[in-house]
Amino acid sequence: MIYFKRGSETDSLTINDLKEGLYTALDKIGQRNKVLAVPPDITRLHSQAGILTSLIYHYYNENLTDILPALGTHSPMNEKDIQYMFGDVPQELFRVHDWRKDIMTVGTVSSDYIAAITNGMVEFPWPVQLNKLIWKGGHDLILSIGQVVPHEVIGMANYNKNILIGTGGAEGINKSHYIGAVYGLERIMGRADNPVRKLLNYASDHYLNNLPIV
Repeated sequence: MIYFKRGSETDSLTINDLKEGLYTALDKIGQRNKVLAVPPDITRLHSQAGILTSLIYHYYNENLTDILPALGTHSPMNEKDIQYMFGDVPQELFRVHDWRKDIMTVGTVSSDYIAAITNGMVEFPWPVQLNKLIWKGGHDLILSIGQVVPHEVIGMANYNKNILIGTGGAEGINKSHYIGAVYGLERIMGRADNPVRKLLNYASDHYLNNLPIV
């Protein structure tokens, strides 16, 4: 569902424009009492996800209970990095994604499906992994924050990539990247119709459809 849209090849959005668009969308979503934000980490500093997260904090205030940067297998952000990227958002709201210990496997995409979407180039099952805070946290809204931009592994970044890769485990991350490499990065970059995106969409539809992810 699209809650707000604006843009063109020549449009330039100010912070006030971002605020207006974001708050319009959140107003349409309605009241929420326990919100989890999942932004990228500082390696995606220029995505403006830090600004968006700050705006979300000021919108929900105490109802934003957790912020889980989508580290993947990156190193955790330190206090200086958090302050630099997220500004006035309280440090105590941030949680660290531990891809070794905090992972849950909530399903498996079959090897038959993987073979079908890769034209037989890859034939292994894929674990649907994510941070346990997302699965067990009891949040009534989970916000995946960031830009939808070309990405060499998944074609177009963001959406469920933040969840299934950004808060995933080593096996799921490594296998998804392997699929992209085998299929050919030159056939994936900037294209939403590709095996890795199909894989994540299939996993979301079949295993994450009960989670309040936007």
